[in-house]
Amino acid sequence: MSKIHSTAIIDIKAEIASSVVIGPYSIIGPNVVIGDKTVIGSHTIIEGFTSIGSENKISHFASLGGAPQDMKYKDEPTRLLIGDRNTIREFTTIHTGTVQDEGITKLGNDNWIMGYVHIAHDCQIGDHTILSSNAQIAGHVVIGDWAILGAMSGVHQFVKIGQHAMLGGASVLVQDIPPYILAAGDKAQPYGINSEGLKRRGFTPESISTLKQLYKILYKDGLTLEHAKTSIRDILSERQNKSSYPPDALHSITQFLEFINSSTRGIIR
Repeated sequence: MSKIHSTAIIDIKAEIASSVVIGPYSIIGPNVVIGDKTVIGSHTIIEGFTSIGSENKISHFASLGGAPQDMKYKDEPTRLLIGDRNTIREFTTIHTGTVQDEGITKLGNDNWIMGYVHIAHDCQIGDHTILSSNAQIAGHVVIGDWAILGAMSGVHQFVKIGQHAMLGGASVLVQDIPPYILAAGDKAQPYGINSEGLKRRGFTPESISTLKQLYKILYKDGLTLEHAKTSIRDILSERQNKSSYPPDALHSITQFLEFINSSTRGIIR
């Protein structure tokens, strides 16, 4: 049976798994779905068309599924999708999407969202990310798997942050961070490869060495962006023809190049 405190207000249309725990004075709206073993603290509001997976831990005073802070929004039934095993700490706000995008804000699995974080409409957050306290994420932002955002950082709308990238605390990000890059500052600038993070996640020395080479080409050799892309493509082509070259290192080159090629706001340089 669900462990729902007597003071919580749960709409009869909400779909709540039997193992869900809901604390005092929390409010759950009619279009909300909550999966097994999710725990919700006190004074939390979950509204809108919001679907939450299993084994999430949602702290006190969080607000999930609220209407987008977008003046173009006209009460369309847009959605918020939250995966499994996420930790969402106190006073976090996550809004639903808008019809100007795909209409969905999405948070993947195994993310660590600290206190007072704001995730705006239409954001797409991957898996295993860490968003530190007071990180403020504007609309339409895409954050790749394993990325880390420092406390009090601000991310401009439509920015993309690559997988395994790290943004330092109190940074302002207005352009894309390629995968594996360490960036910081107001306005954020690149400061090398996120080597320590990659080592902790099992990246081989060969992969890290390769990424340092790509960083040098992109940021240290004085090349234009197009010339840097050409050099990276040449490295990829050369190493694809080496049967002994490690697949994980080859994958790192591919991901790095694909991100740079697909950037629409431009990358930090």
